[in-house]
Amino acid sequence: MFTGIIEGLGEIVALKKEGENVHFSIKSSFINELKVDQSLAHNGVCLTIIGISSNIYTVTAIKETLEKSSLGALQIGSKVNLERAMLANGRFDGHVVQGHVDQTAFCTAVTEQDGSWMYTFNYEPNYHNITVEKGSITVDGVSLTVVNSNQNQFSVCIIPFTKEHTTFNTLKEGDKVNLEFDIIGKYVAKLLNKV
Repeated sequence: MFTGIIEGLGEIVALKKEGENVHFSIKSSFINELKVDQSLAHNGVCLTIIGISSNIYTVTAIKETLEKSSLGALQIGSKVNLERAMLANGRFDGHVVQGHVDQTAFCTAVTEQDGSWMYTFNYEPNYHNITVEKGSITVDGVSLTVVNSNQNQFSVCIIPFTKEHTTFNTLKEGDKVNLEFDIIGKYVAKLLNKV
């Protein structure tokens, strides 16, 4: 389990396709704290570390992960948001995040707001996911509060610290992102659809 509080940025240094899988080799500033078999969220996608060498570790994404997330678009030099799984005795600073991407969305607007930035995202209605104002959403692994919630669209606001220390510093209109909707909202929506 994760909380959506990004610990650092990783950089893709190599890609290797093997069958329908892709092995990503990633450079990280906290490589000394990682180990093989550890779960690590990459732009919100939980992947298992399969190898570590010097200051680079490797993870594998299967076909389904590549198709249902934005990871398939990563290239050498791409940056990714990184978060290790939460410690049982740690602070719960974000919200409950599973590291399972529900679907992707596209950024449709970035608006500067005198010290902060508002990002608007549109997503396909096929999966029946919902947002609520003041509710939680995970965008590329970052735990955020929904500012505006409309049908298949929502906005979030980013403070300078978040923009500087996550991939939001390069996110622009037209970019594809990973979404994980709030787990409580998903259960409520499923129950209501059964009634």
